[in-house]
Amino acid sequence: MARIGYADLADGSTQALVERIVAERGSVLHLYQMLLHSPPVAEGWLAHLTRIRQQTGLDGAIRELVIMRIAHLNRAPYEADQHAPIARRAGLAQAQLDALRERALPEGVFDARERAVLAYTDAMTLSVQVEDAVFDALRPHFDERGLVELTATIATYNMVSRFLEALDVHSADAR
Repeated sequence: MARIGYADLADGSTQALVERIVAERGSVLHLYQMLLHSPPVAEGWLAHLTRIRQQTGLDGAIRELVIMRIAHLNRAPYEADQHAPIARRAGLAQAQLDALRERALPEGVFDARERAVLAYTDAMTLSVQVEDAVFDALRPHFDERGLVELTATIATYNMVSRFLEALDVHSADAR
């Protein structure tokens, strides 16, 4: 159960924002129910995440690979629960999703580009600082815009998992 209750979606002061969340996300997930305690934060979060997920040039499979890896590294099951179906629709195989749970990734499951992305994700998530060799391995696969968008995606979803876990937000919570 979450550490604090979820915001009241019937509160008239947030109705326009609730409608916008529904329009952009299809429903008001637990994450946004928690964020709605602070409408300015919820609004900024929605705008930021919409741009990261829908307005960058990063392909969906790479984005979801990153999100799922972060969810497992940060032990954030809500993030993994929400993104597993999205990851499958984006083209990730179940064997890849299963492999992302392992601290040491198995051989033969990911191609060179995916391995470079996962090494970068692991470095940013676990160490924060990234060694030159890890960053240099990305260069053949991404232009400068792609590198910025990949970095922003990894940073963003680390923020998401840390928010969810600090407030103990989980999929099975009652609304």
